[in-house]
Amino acid sequence: MKSKVPLSQKIAAAKDLQNTHVLKCPKALLGVLKVLTLVCAMVCGVYLCSTFLKQPHYQRKRDSFESKASEMPRCINVVYKSSFTYLYYRKPESFNRLDCSRNTIRFFVIVSMQRSGSGWFESLMNSHANVSSNGEIFGQIHRRQNISMIINTLDSVFNLDLVTSSSKNECSAAIGFKWMLNQGLMDHPEEILDYFIKRDVYIIFFLRRNMLSRLVSIIANTFDKKAKLLNGVHVSHVHSQQEALTLARYKPTIDVTSLGSDLGKMESTATKALEYYKSTRHIVVYYEDLIKNFNKLIQVEDFLKLPRMKLKSRQVKIHKGPLSEYINNWDDVIKTLSGTPYERYLVGDY
Repeated sequence: MKSKVPLSQKIAAAKDLQNTHVLKCPKALLGVLKVLTLVCAMVCGVYLCSTFLKQPHYQRKRDSFESKASEMPRCINVVYKSSFTYLYYRKPESFNRLDCSRNTIRFFVIVSMQRSGSGWFESLMNSHANVSSNGEIFGQIHRRQNISMIINTLDSVFNLDLVTSSSKNECSAAIGFKWMLNQGLMDHPEEILDYFIKRDVYIIFFLRRNMLSRLVSIIANTFDKKAKLLNGVHVSHVHSQQEALTLARYKPTIDVTSLGSDLGKMESTATKALEYYKSTRHIVVYYEDLIKNFNKLIQVEDFLKLPRMKLKSRQVKIHKGPLSEYINNWDDVIKTLSGTPYERYLVGDY
């Protein structure tokens, strides 16, 4: 049995308990704890809801991606070997022009000078299934009377693919034209440059390195306008070897008194054009380089971001071989150009 505690001890213990200070939690602290508990509960709820909603959202994104992947254009095999093997290019499902409306069309201008081979080059470009080049648009004077007419003409040309179906059976990837330096291009360089930049026009400078060979072609073409050697008809380009031989029989006599200044003006004009439009998106292609290396066309296709194809032209080169065979007073030309900056034109084939 337990021993009983004396009454005197119980009374003493009760007095000690009364003298002890008991710490109580303040009411303000309890309020803060309640708020923190509520905030934690809300955060947990938001987290759980967001985790739940992410699952259907992810599924929707996945379905959307799979849908877009099924609509991707098929590949076109590249003709030439390079660092990349395929280019993506959408092929139309029909010949309706509306089927091509989603394709990106690049605008381009072939900037050149008469008798520089630009007609041959343009025919090569037009042999591409997705290119449409429309010739010398500014050959007609009324289209370049002032800058307003020039801008309106540019807009009309670059809108051709949207309003007509005459370009190609396949969708156009690039549409443009030829622009000779003496057809208003050098008269309004600032306004035209601004237009090129705003509309992101791709410029292809197609020039000759040898200005003497260009001069021979100019004189021969001018002569044929009057002589009309091919059955009484003047032609600037031929499509058979026989026609080329007929025109090549004429050997012009060069005016050596003005030869140096004539060549200097040609060079100066080409240099100014390159300087005026150097801030555009452009590429420079030389006739002589393309004659020697046909793969230069690959650079042009890549520049315009075209699917690569084998390009060809029906045009036949009129003059072939050394320049000495096509100039009547070759000895006088040698004497005139020897020791001048233009002596380099005497070397090399036409």
